[in-house]
Amino acid sequence: MPNLNPYKADLHIHTVLSPCGDLEMSPSNIVRRALERGLDMIAITDHNTTRQVKVTQNIGKSQGLFVLGGVEVTSQEEAHCLAFFSNDEQLDQFQSFLDQHLPPIPNDEDRFGYQLIVDENEEIVGEEEYHLLNAIDVDIDGIYEEVHRIGGLFIPAHVNKGSTSLTSQLGFVPPDLKADGLEINKFVTKDDFLKKNAYLKRFGFITDSDAHFIDNVGDVYNIIYMEHRTFDEFHLALKGIDGRYIDTDTFRSKKI
Repeated sequence: MPNLNPYKADLHIHTVLSPCGDLEMSPSNIVRRALERGLDMIAITDHNTTRQVKVTQNIGKSQGLFVLGGVEVTSQEEAHCLAFFSNDEQLDQFQSFLDQHLPPIPNDEDRFGYQLIVDENEEIVGEEEYHLLNAIDVDIDGIYEEVHRIGGLFIPAHVNKGSTSLTSQLGFVPPDLKADGLEINKFVTKDDFLKKNAYLKRFGFITDSDAHFIDNVGDVYNIIYMEHRTFDEFHLALKGIDGRYIDTDTFRSKKI
């Protein structure tokens, strides 16, 4: 059996690049707040873009915080889905996919908010031209296939939520869904969710803050029991391999 360690992880965080993200959600502020909340691991999951991931990873690495590269994709069904990747090459490949499939509709900053790319010093170095909250023109299965072709992990987001989820858009989570796990939000426990959806017990689960404001980083988190803080170990924990597992229910909504 491997020597497992508990890691506190919030795997659904938006930066200032998401139009719904607060202007305080710069990479440096997110890393600072994550460390203040005692997190060992976070994931950056902006809407339909990965372009703020690498700078956050660099800041996190310099301060001992593991930052998993991710994105929150809006499918053709308008369901939100998380995708996670292990390296820069995979992130770049998926960004090219997003660039091809996001509708070229300009962002309305007055209506939706800014979509800013900032560096380690919180200086603006660019912005996304097209509105990131729109659905891409690829369905759930197509996104899964592309994520897996690249080598990533696919996890439909906040599946119990009353909007922008599989449940809200389809009325249920399909029994034959192709996914590596499911995310639930803070309003339901895994046990209570599975009481009503026992057919989904084959999946591993995560729960996260979905933070858009700096004070919400780490409000909800997982304890992931794995050997090291790596993409591969997270994947094994999702599958429950060799005693690895993810505790989603014990450490919910605790304030510091």
